[in-house]
Amino acid sequence: MQAYTVEQVAEMLHVGRDKVYFLLRTRQLRSIKIGKLRRITDQHLAEFIAALEEAN
Repeated sequence: MQAYTVEQVAEMLHVGRDKVYFLLRTRQLRSIKIGKLRRITDQHLAEFIAALEEAN
């Protein structure tokens, strides 16, 4: 399992860092917290993308 930073996910999705934090805050995108660090796993990304596909 791979875990990415908010910045890495923003780059992958071609959005800004603020957009990723918005998605996390609104629980559209899940994450885990390791100490003070926020990480988004490849599974969380796959679930987010699957939800987008279902919406269309």
